[in-house]
Amino acid sequence: MFTRLFTAVFVFFVFQCKAQQKRYSFTQPKMGAPFTIVMYSTDSMRAALLAKQSFNLVDSFVYIFSDYIDSSELSRLSASSGLGARHVKVTPALWDILLLSKTAFEESGGAFDITVGPLIKLWRKARKTKQFPAKETVLATRNLTGFKKMMIDTTNKTVLLTTSGMQLDLGGIAQGYIAQKVIDFLSAQQVNQVLVNVSGDIVMSNAPPGSKGWTVGINVPETTDELLPQTLLMQNIAITTSGDAYQFIDHGGKRYSHITDPRTGYGVTSQRNVTVIAKDGTTADWLATACSILSIKHAKKLASQLGAEVLIGEIKRGRFVYKSTKGFILYWKQR
Repeated sequence: MFTRLFTAVFVFFVFQCKAQQKRYSFTQPKMGAPFTIVMYSTDSMRAALLAKQSFNLVDSFVYIFSDYIDSSELSRLSASSGLGARHVKVTPALWDILLLSKTAFEESGGAFDITVGPLIKLWRKARKTKQFPAKETVLATRNLTGFKKMMIDTTNKTVLLTTSGMQLDLGGIAQGYIAQKVIDFLSAQQVNQVLVNVSGDIVMSNAPPGSKGWTVGINVPETTDELLPQTLLMQNIAITTSGDAYQFIDHGGKRYSHITDPRTGYGVTSQRNVTVIAKDGTTADWLATACSILSIKHAKKLASQLGAEVLIGEIKRGRFVYKSTKGFILYWKQR
């Protein structure tokens, strides 16, 4: 009798454990790319509800941060620039990301700059029309940029754009920021085994049940769907990969990436594939951009200063050569 009772309890316990380990995946198009949330939950209905709430949260940030939506708060702030410009009081979310962007600008020595909006639009049009802009046009457009032309009043929490034609672009930081906010929201709901993937900006909390971490692959440089043979194993961290495989323009024997160097006004030509591992999605996102622009030496130094890791693949004599910070190797999955 006791044996049968023990067996019944054991079977019930196993069933309960399996119920706790169910994986749910939800994907919706957001910010021009698939936005995927993978979570583990004991309740399918609650998982679906939390996913819906998460996507609503994403939408709320998009309507603040997007430069594609004319009525977004960011677009309205950009439209306030120039003669007669006024100090604009911004919402807590926009204020938060502007301060984080200011820190990123300072930490990167100007390699990351959200005031590059006019240059981003110029090169976006160039890639679409396949018309390389004249040097004079690039120079004139670059004169509309510069973080020092944005006055941030920390006392009153207002922003003033001093130069007419200024346009802010959060494309190099917003995706990671939003992904991190989704993770934070779900953690507050006691859902702690989650991975969020926004077009390569990945943020994760605890490892899946029975695993030491989430397995993440890295794109082979200059490809869109081929992965390196070795994968990464990680949890409670963020990772972003940046490269020019998707968006670039060729001119004069050079490939100009969609990643624009604020200091020159031109897309970077180093043909790099940069992967950053950082403590949060915001840092991983902007740091991947900065490390695509800075020299490899400075990129590694900056990552180390921020407690992050970076892997940089760059073409040398016709083949990719990889360099990384010392701690990156710790994330490679052991075979």
